[in-house]
Amino acid sequence: MLALRGATTLDEDERDHLLDRVTVLLREMMDRNGVHHDDLISILFTATDDLHSCFPALAARNMGLGDVPLICARELDIEGGMPRCIRVLMHLSTDRSRSQLRHVYLEQARALRDDLPE
Repeated sequence: MLALRGATTLDEDERDHLLDRVTVLLREMMDRNGVHHDDLISILFTATDDLHSCFPALAARNMGLGDVPLICARELDIEGGMPRCIRVLMHLSTDRSRSQLRHVYLEQARALRDDLPE
């Protein structure tokens, strides 16, 4: 079992916008890493305190991942932290090594991990 990280940001706290951005993030995480539905063990979402329009896990359910354990939580409210940010921790079953995983940071969240290759 390994864990894959990802994050994205929103331009505004609006339901459809949130669902679109999270869907793009989840698809990128899965596509870049060759992750299939049956590889998924669970997905943890965190959102900053300025997001209220809907649960990020709804995007995963809308993608057909409703049978995967999903949970949403609040990100720590740290002074100077990235606003309107959703982070994802995806647990998966894989024979890959940790160094082969490609974590995905989109939109303004790219600045959180500028050390990672595209």
